[in-house]
Amino acid sequence: MRSAHEIDYKIGGEDIQYVEIELDPGESVIAEAGSMMYKNPSISMEAIFGDGSAKHEGFLGALASAGKRILTGESLFMTLFTHDGQGKAHAAFAAPFPGTIVPVHLPDVGGELICQKDSFLAAAKGVAVGIALQKRIMTGLFGGEGFIMQRLEGDGWCFVHAGGTLIERELAPGEEIHVDTGCVVAYTSTVDFEIERAGNIKSMIFGGEGVFFAHLKGPGKIWLQSMPFSRLAGRILANVPVTGSGQGEGSVLGPLGSIVRGN
Repeated sequence: MRSAHEIDYKIGGEDIQYVEIELDPGESVIAEAGSMMYKNPSISMEAIFGDGSAKHEGFLGALASAGKRILTGESLFMTLFTHDGQGKAHAAFAAPFPGTIVPVHLPDVGGELICQKDSFLAAAKGVAVGIALQKRIMTGLFGGEGFIMQRLEGDGWCFVHAGGTLIERELAPGEEIHVDTGCVVAYTSTVDFEIERAGNIKSMIFGGEGVFFAHLKGPGKIWLQSMPFSRLAGRILANVPVTGSGQGEGSVLGPLGSIVRGN
């Protein structure tokens, strides 16, 4: 029997996308806190522990589910949106930064998807949002997103976000690819994920491509992003002028301001 609610959806936007989900009476969708864009008045909102995937899990079960989210660095709560009225109603959820929203029908990928902890956006109620521990300790320590990733399980639709341009690729059995660790958005459970050292010591220190990269081996499907949020944030921080330094783009003195101020 189907455990996840059946939902319809459409994705809009270009650079910064959103997903609009259509709900029938009694249907629900879960989403990360703060991701809602708009909703019909007949759709109620409720903060819940965990993902609400188990109907009779009780308080301890819900608390354990919420505890898994803490391990991934996410909020203790998720938001449950339920259509309590008549007819059809809509709720939309926006991507957190420029990129692409990826709809994944879990039965089409074996009922399970492994994704970066910050990429999950929303899913039909009944989809379990858990944790995926890396089997290899080196992969966990140096895999870019750490030892813990998110595991999405169930038989419904889920939506993840990729920064920049999205690449979907099907790896044949035994096919391998090297990827920057931050550029891995998601992959099916059949894909073998580990990390490798990025060349020799000189390449690791001066190559500018990081110390390790991801080694993905098929069979299975992978989703890659061209602009991880960590890379975007790093570029922004690198160009933020120091307060009072006079080096900002809007400064009349420019670099001369630092000399005048004795910096």
